[in-house]
Amino acid sequence: MSTNRVEGAVRKASGAVKEAAGKATGNPDLEAKGAAEKATGHVQNKVGKAQDKVGNALKR
Repeated sequence: MSTNRVEGAVRKASGAVKEAAGKATGNPDLEAKGAAEKATGHVQNKVGKAQDKVGNALKR
């Protein structure tokens, strides 16, 4: 499994927590940072999935 996949999942989860905390506390800056981190994690996770697919195809 690609490290990008794991790191992306962690970043996505962390961003979701920050976004929720920002909403709960009325902190739009924290909410925006959380949303951005969540989106970055989502993209990183997708890159990791693509790397895994390429790696698996090369092993065949």
